[in-house]
Amino acid sequence: MRLDTSQHMRLDQRMKLAPRMIQSMEILQLSTMALEERIDQELSSNPVLERADSTEVSSDTALVAGMPPEASVNPTPGENTAPTQTSSDSWDDASGRFRMNRSSSTGGDRDPKLDALANTAARSLSLPEALLQQWTLVEVRKNIQEAGKILIDWVDDDGYIRDSLDTICRELPRGVRREDVLQAWPILQRRLEPPGICARNIQESLLLQIDALVREQGMELSIPRTLVKDYLDDLEMNRLPQISRKSGLSLDQINAARAYMARHLNPRPGRLLVDAKVPTVTPDAVIEVDEQTGEYRIRLTDDRLPRLCINEMYSRMTRVKSVDENTRHFISNNIRNARWLIESIEQRRHTLLRVLRVVVDAQRDFIEMGPEHLKPLPMTSVADQLGIHVATVSRAVADKYVQTPRGVFPLRQFFTGGMENAAGESVSWDAIKAKLVEVVAHEDKKNPLNDDEIVEQLSIQGLSLARRTVAKYRKLCKIAPARRRRQY
Repeated sequence: MRLDTSQHMRLDQRMKLAPRMIQSMEILQLSTMALEERIDQELSSNPVLERADSTEVSSDTALVAGMPPEASVNPTPGENTAPTQTSSDSWDDASGRFRMNRSSSTGGDRDPKLDALANTAARSLSLPEALLQQWTLVEVRKNIQEAGKILIDWVDDDGYIRDSLDTICRELPRGVRREDVLQAWPILQRRLEPPGICARNIQESLLLQIDALVREQGMELSIPRTLVKDYLDDLEMNRLPQISRKSGLSLDQINAARAYMARHLNPRPGRLLVDAKVPTVTPDAVIEVDEQTGEYRIRLTDDRLPRLCINEMYSRMTRVKSVDENTRHFISNNIRNARWLIESIEQRRHTLLRVLRVVVDAQRDFIEMGPEHLKPLPMTSVADQLGIHVATVSRAVADKYVQTPRGVFPLRQFFTGGMENAAGESVSWDAIKAKLVEVVAHEDKKNPLNDDEIVEQLSIQGLSLARRTVAKYRKLCKIAPARRRRQY
């Protein structure tokens, strides 16, 4: 083997993004709520950045996010301003040092952040924590108590313990045996709420729930028990005539029992114990109709964001010769970062408004008539129209929601592909799914449409789709096959 060294020249192109560009892209991608958190972080970490509405700033040295300096920085002469509580460092030219200035409000206003913290709801318990609280109140032997805690650790979000006993008992702590786990398991199922918790599968969970209803209400639930115990698979596949033939029950009895089970049994009992985590959706923009002109008006919901500016005192310090070089360098860097942030926020606002205007012009039919009239709108088309990169459009619509007269929608939903109908009009895939849902909603429930028949119904409406495409979108819309939609 021979080892040697040599020199080679290679010419290639690489794109390096400046920190300012990276920050601008990050700010553009943030939702309004995320941007508010980012601003709070910057206000905490950058000493030269402050809220324009909480301090008196000179327009010749301050940048303000949201409006031009002359319109927002200086208060109107003679205008009364409410006293606020502030704490800031000031520079003393004579001593060349910082002085800590603290002024308190004469009105005794409370800190809004402390009020918000005091009014914040406590963190909700996770499912294992909630079950453990119940289990600690059950009087059992110590080894059973420990075995129950181990089993609770294996409960999934739906309330099931799906892993096998061998897997659970693979590494038991000292003092806990396999027999203890076997004894603890049925105690958990009987003593913990809601009924059906800690079951191994859906059949066992439903039977536990039926037992609980019998104990609590003294009802005779033999038919629901028979359906769950012996015909659960047939019930799931909607094979009601087969169940009737095998069990001797009439279709009316089966339908009545199935309706009762739908009202009183839950296939995911764990979800009942823990509050469902519904994400809070705050629209980043509002599209509303101007009552006078009939035109659509776009408004960003960023009025809750603080207006930012650069502290004038720190700006002056960069020009004071008595300030040492390291301090001036530190302040200059923070001033530059603050300017970048303010400019990035303004650029985000400008870009988002431009993109929204194109969306409103393109999707006017959707706003006025509903989802079936959503038109294809590729991001590349919007980028070409605005003269920006398609990645900029993608970042502008990411994690954003828009409130329209028809409700709140993800902004990305307005950007979709599609096809042409028989009349040569463009129809988006979301509009096609809406039409599919409408076709199924109006079918004869005793003789539901199969995929081929749905293809025919859509063809009548001018949409030519393959059967596999219809099946794909039916599944995306969570519509069961025809045999499972049949009502007997």
